[in-house]
Order: sequence, then structure tokens, then C-alpha cells
Amino acid sequence: MVRLGVVEYLNARPLAFGLDDASSGFSVRFDVPARCAALLHDGGIDLGTIPSIEYLRGEELRIVPGIAIGCDGPIESVALFTSVPLDRVKTLALDTSSRTSVALARILCARHYGIAPDMRPMPQDPAGMLRACDAAVVIGDAALLFDAGAAGVEKIDLGVAWRDFTGLPFVFAFWAGRPGAVSGVDVAALQAARDSGVAAADEVAAEFFRQRPESVALGARYLRDNVKYGFTDREMAGVTRFYGEAVGLGLAPSFREVRFFRDDDGH
Repeated sequence: MVRLGVVEYLNARPLAFGLDDASSGFSVRFDVPARCAALLHDGGIDLGTIPSIEYLRGEELRIVPGIAIGCDGPIESVALFTSVPLDRVKTLALDTSSRTSVALARILCARHYGIAPDMRPMPQDPAGMLRACDAAVVIGDAALLFDAGAAGVEKIDLGVAWRDFTGLPFVFAFWAGRPGAVSGVDVAALQAARDSGVAAADEVAAEFFRQRPESVALGARYLRDNVKYGFTDREMAGVTRFYGEAVGLGLAPSFREVRFFRDDDGH
């Protein structure tokens, strides 16, 4: 039984579609991104949808080929909300449930926007973060559902900002584990689950928002139009650029070439 750690947000649900069935050969647990990374590093799971920045931290890992959670432009669920013009932001709250998006925000502030606000890690609470700071980086369903207009703040989509800065897609997360953690059969099953989950966007959103039916249409549209689940050469270029920028700003210890579980033997 391969132990999977999956990000608990809507955007990761297509990757785990059908894998919680007892006959799948996988066991599944859901956590915030930072917790998925911690569990993988500590050996609590075999494979996790970890924040992409975590690949550069700790031991050497392998990535399941062809699968990612990313965007090529608007993502809607990773955003900087600000109550003042961006060039006047002095304090920026950072969502502690995130690692990759926090690194992305730091890169964009330094290299794209040319600002250096006081950055303050805070629990995810958009309204509370914005009461405490001029602006806030928020990720996941909280960012997707937060009504910036009603709150009187501007929403800056960090997927759009990254593409404006680099011309490239951004990869927020991918399946990763230690060498040998999964077989070629496991890789094929994960790829098939992704394909099925992407094709079932309406079903995935309806199940995820079963207590909030008013959000189902938004969720399904988000899965279809915003989140990209492939890992092609363009995504690789985006990851490589992100890693170079992160290392350059001291957000990761050193650059590491991306390596995949080999298609022939899963190692």
C-alpha cells in the first residue's frame, strides 16, 4: 500500500480521483501543502503533492512524470490582496499554509514589483491578515472564494504576475517521493487518476463543495479553466526559472536538477 499525502484544496482533488478506493493500492490523507511536505520529509507518507519549492530542500527526491498542479496565466487561488497601491505596501502577511506561493510572492516583490515590504507569516485568514497588514498573500480555496470587491481590496493574481514577469507557466506542486517509492505501475495509476479527475471536474467540484452548493459552478470552472495538470517542457522551463530565482534570493539552499521516477522501472 503506497501512502499518499494530498493537498486538501480543491485543485489537488483531481489527482486523487478514485485513489481512496480500497482496491486502488493506495492510502490517501489530505493536509495543507506545508504539512504534506513535512510528512514526506519525516517519512510519514511515501508520496506527496508537495510544494514545488520543497524539491530543493532536504533529501533528494523524484517526481512522478507528466503530472503537476500549475497554471499558465490566471490561477485565481494564489493571490496578493492589497488595500493600498502596490508600490505603497509596507507590510505583507504571508499565508503560513503555503511554502511555494510565499517564495513566489517574495520573488515577484523583489524582482518584478521592486518593493521590499515587512513580511509577516500569519495563519490563513484573509480578513484578519488584511486588518493587520497592508496586503496579504493567500492561497487555496480561501483565495478562490474571498470576495475582494466586497472587502474593498485589490486582488493581484500571482499566476498572471509570474507569466508577465517570465512568459512561463508556474508549477505550484507535484507528486514527489524518495527514489524507489513507486513502481511504473503506480506511476501509470497516478496518471490515469489525474486524467479521470480532470475529466470529472463537475463531479469533483460538486463533491468538494457539497456543503456549499453555491460554489460548485465556480469550482468546476476553476478546475477546467485555471488549473493545469500537465508537466511538459514549458512547465519544466517555468520550474527551472523559479528555482534559479529562489536560489538567487536565498529562498532555497542550492539549485537541483529535476529528476523523475523512470518510466521503465519506477525508480
